[in-house]
Amino acid sequence: MFFDFGDLSRRERHKLMTSTIVPRPIAWVSTVNAGGTINIGPFSFFNIVCEEPPLVSIGVGSGERFEGDLKDTGVNIRRTGEFVVNLVGFGNADAMVKTAVNLPAGMSELDFAQLATSPATKVDAPRIGQSPVSLECRLFRNIDIGDGQSLVLGEVVGIHVLDDAVLDAGRCYIDTPKLDLIARMHGNGWYTRMTDWFQRVTPPAP
Repeated sequence: MFFDFGDLSRRERHKLMTSTIVPRPIAWVSTVNAGGTINIGPFSFFNIVCEEPPLVSIGVGSGERFEGDLKDTGVNIRRTGEFVVNLVGFGNADAMVKTAVNLPAGMSELDFAQLATSPATKVDAPRIGQSPVSLECRLFRNIDIGDGQSLVLGEVVGIHVLDDAVLDAGRCYIDTPKLDLIARMHGNGWYTRMTDWFQRVTPPAP
């Protein structure tokens, strides 16, 4: 069946895209606001862009939510030019979902989700201590799309990886399954765990 996006509402387009473009990795972004308070929010419109420069992309304010932590994240990134992308392990799933809640003013996501932070090495924004991977980023470019949405391109200036998942630091070999990362799926609250693996090696050219 063909769906003509020119005939559909924003909500309908959102439903079709998020139901079919799966699984999507989750950027659990930590930033600092103008008052020095740490803000944390999850984003599933996220992925790697290129390796030179090493860029990641985050769609901030995408979808149907435009208030609370999502909007704050974009404001903080534009103000400071820094943020940390924390990836979400299976053990972090409940805490990550809690940080998506629009909390009352003055209530801390760290307290609500019972999270602890650790200092970053090259940026001022902290990383989430429980995360198996944290990418320290500086703003490379912010593209305002309109309607409360922006595309953030972040340059990765360093990465923290769970010690137990580092196979060979000198050769940058990581035990990816040990990270036990999750990704966003469709609908209300559906995620997937990265436990079903298969391999298809690219064959040589004929």
